[in-house]
Amino acid sequence: MAAERLDGREVARSVTRELAETLTTLPFKPQLVVVRVGEDPASVAYVRGKDRTATQLGLTSRVEVLGESTTQRELLARVLEISADPEVDGILVQDPLPPPLDIRAVQEAIDPAKDVDGFHPVNVGRLWNGGRALVPCTPAGLIRIMDFYGLEIAGKRVVIVGRSSLVGKPAAVLFLQRDATVTVAHSKTRSLGTLTREADILVAAVGRHALLTREMVKPGAVVLDVGINRVEGKLRGDVHPEVTEVAGYLTPVPGGVGPMTVAMLMQNTVMAASRRRGDGGA
Repeated sequence: MAAERLDGREVARSVTRELAETLTTLPFKPQLVVVRVGEDPASVAYVRGKDRTATQLGLTSRVEVLGESTTQRELLARVLEISADPEVDGILVQDPLPPPLDIRAVQEAIDPAKDVDGFHPVNVGRLWNGGRALVPCTPAGLIRIMDFYGLEIAGKRVVIVGRSSLVGKPAAVLFLQRDATVTVAHSKTRSLGTLTREADILVAAVGRHALLTREMVKPGAVVLDVGINRVEGKLRGDVHPEVTEVAGYLTPVPGGVGPMTVAMLMQNTVMAASRRRGDGGA
């Protein structure tokens, strides 16, 4: 029997419906600013999608496009200027930046209260310390998918393949906070297949097409495929298609985790606006 499909689009729609209801209760309209540097085709498409979703939801959305020749100093100055604007509630700088620009320095220039990507060191520290943080969108989306489908986390063995600061590390914290037993695997992990076969919940977040095969998956496991790989012009995940014959639940690519990343960005924007403007949070 094929794995049950975990439809991220459906979960994302539920998130945006809740946010739309929340927005009707707010005496202000949250504003999101997305900064893009250069004309990288993937970045252009991602930013366009975020802007469209924010506008459809009812947020004030603004995209600032800076030229490819923008210097680090110019970018930092502009981010600091936007960050200081009291009308702006959320700021996102689209990664990757053209070399030699340093994305980490830019992220640190954003007011942590407006850091809707959740990458500022203050938000990272609060997440690890169990404080009130703006959480990175993709890992937050994984937890939301699990909750939407009523899939238990507490007491489960979670294996995350990938240790990036964008997904792997924050996902590990979020699953730990929900009382899972978590292992993070990476390029130096030995006997990866032996380890992944022990997972009740398996997160693939490496960026290598079909890295995880059916022999590496425990029968009935929940498999969350975060990978985005372009193969022969089509989007494909880190999980081999045959895994659907073994897993109990599986997020598709596309249509799984991707839509949740944008939905959780919208949630972070509304949350940041509510907290910053003093009503206690969304």
